[in-house]
Amino acid sequence: MKARIILSAIAIFCFGFMGNAQDIKIGYTNVDYIMSLMPEMEQIEADIQDYSNQLGQQLQTKRQNFEQQAQAFQQTAETMTEEAMNTRRQELMTMQQELQKFQSDAQASYDRKLTELLEPVQTKVYNAINSVAAENNYTHVLAEAAGQAPVLLYTKDDDPFTDLVLTKLGLEAPAGGQPDPSMPGAVPPSGQ
Repeated sequence: MKARIILSAIAIFCFGFMGNAQDIKIGYTNVDYIMSLMPEMEQIEADIQDYSNQLGQQLQTKRQNFEQQAQAFQQTAETMTEEAMNTRRQELMTMQQELQKFQSDAQASYDRKLTELLEPVQTKVYNAINSVAAENNYTHVLAEAAGQAPVLLYTKDDDPFTDLVLTKLGLEAPAGGQPDPSMPGAVPPSGQ
């Protein structure tokens, strides 16, 4: 008798769980792919390339100045006193440290600028994802992690979530469709 009660409780629990599991709707999308199709990305790419070129020119100017100073020191070192040589070496070491600091500051500045430029587009895409998820009764939406395998273990090949987000944003997928989700970071050409 006790075994029947336990089996009945297990059966009720399993049926209850199956009923709740049917309410789950999971979507899978590739945010990088969607962003690559956004018209704003062309301008962002041009702006970040200009900014990168500016930083590169400044770095090149500083590097050339350092190299000229180092070369001048090498040419005149034999005629200098020991004290003058030590002073000049210290100046060159300081210049080299400043050059290295500028290089790391330039990289940080580039990263900040890129984040600043991408933020409005990312917000627009995430708002569209949230809207599509709510409109289509998705309970979970998973995205591919940048440079890593997707977090999702299984998805239907015909999951329309990304296409719904593209439609929400007024975009159209290029011929060939979405990248293969098994290829991390795979983004098809944006048709440039």
